[in-house]
Amino acid sequence: MVDYDRTKRQQLLREAEGYLDLVTSCAEELPLQPALRDRLAQRTLNLLDTINPEGLDREDLFYLRGQAYRVMERHHEAIQWLEEATEVNPDNLHTWLALGWCQKRVGRLDLAIQSLEEALSVAPDHAIIYYNLACYWSLAKNAKLAIAYLARAFDIDPCYRDLVPNEKDFDAIRHHPSFLELTSVIV
Repeated sequence: MVDYDRTKRQQLLREAEGYLDLVTSCAEELPLQPALRDRLAQRTLNLLDTINPEGLDREDLFYLRGQAYRVMERHHEAIQWLEEATEVNPDNLHTWLALGWCQKRVGRLDLAIQSLEEALSVAPDHAIIYYNLACYWSLAKNAKLAIAYLARAFDIDPCYRDLVPNEKDFDAIRHHPSFLELTSVIV
């Protein structure tokens, strides 16, 4: 019976993930209408409510709840659940990234930066962390740190150069001489 319960919980978790995947997989190219997006995210939350957390690693429950609230743009609620997930497992890069993303959207750049600094301690060689830190420091109008983090992101993965022209977060430093030097392409 214990194996059945565990298997059933895992199936429900995967189903909940599936609903979130439907929302996020093509969000850049084909975003869902907010009503449909929210309905799928709410279905995720409803499924998670049916899972008995006893004997289960609760990180998945907390993370998926946080992600569901995040896609519904209910960032304060998302932050609560994502913080719970980091307490259960402080080594999950995705949780730190999602937490920082939400904190940025509620106007807490200080906490967003702190979350990504935590992410660096977990995964120091992931360009996405450095790129996001560059964005956040740019928004905080600290060109020196923004440029340093952006340079590190480029060192790890030069493909991040392609994102810079359309990234509004860099508007505050876009004309800074060091930013122009870093982002100019030499042919």
